[in-house]
Amino acid sequence: MTGMTASATIASRVAALTERIHSAATAAGRVPSEVRVLLATKTQDTDGIAQAIDAARAHELSVLVGENRVQELVAKAGYFAGLRTDIHLIGPLQSNKVNAALAALAAATHAAGRACIQTVDSASLARRLASRCQGNAPLDVMIQVNTAMDEFKRGIEPALLPNLAEEIANHPTLRLVGLMTIGPRSRDRDVTTAAFESLRTLRESLIDRGHAHARELSMGMSGDLDLAIAAGATIVRPGTAVFGSRPTV
Repeated sequence: MTGMTASATIASRVAALTERIHSAATAAGRVPSEVRVLLATKTQDTDGIAQAIDAARAHELSVLVGENRVQELVAKAGYFAGLRTDIHLIGPLQSNKVNAALAALAAATHAAGRACIQTVDSASLARRLASRCQGNAPLDVMIQVNTAMDEFKRGIEPALLPNLAEEIANHPTLRLVGLMTIGPRSRDRDVTTAAFESLRTLRESLIDRGHAHARELSMGMSGDLDLAIAAGATIVRPGTAVFGSRPTV
């Protein structure tokens, strides 16, 4: 596929994505601009990422970038720094990769934007991050919750959320900004909707407990973002809906 054809394809996909977001938000009685688009850039090259960001901005979408793998975040950090947007880690973070992840996020956002780790799922990881964070501002983090109670998915059980939120609140180098979940592997729209609505309810309970900054709901990917928006998502994480099928790696 030529660069021009690839660019046109990404542009057309972003246009279709914009329509989906607007339709889902309007149907839910929401303002479309309340929904930010996090481009899931796993395995994508910088040309494709640049095309996607340009197309998203042309459609006046509020766009973020998210990497699943620490090694890719490290490799692309220099490029990301020039994008002047927020960079999020949206994949699992092992404790032995915390230093590399924090250094890459700092490099990727040194010019503008904020860094965020969306996948904090244990007190031990929160403590490790807190002890290694440096800088004038706290690191934004989200708690990943397994609202689907799927044994094959990462994230804490909903019942454990209050304790982890309190753990994070005890560390001044961390700032809890919201919750993240991955939708269930189900074709039943009611099952998926229930998982997303559960995250919204959990977010509301955290705010009631005094976690005032915990307002983000990162949920919904290419196949289910419409349902996530209806349930209150503030960040959706499309990948294939923008970039097409991922290359085999």
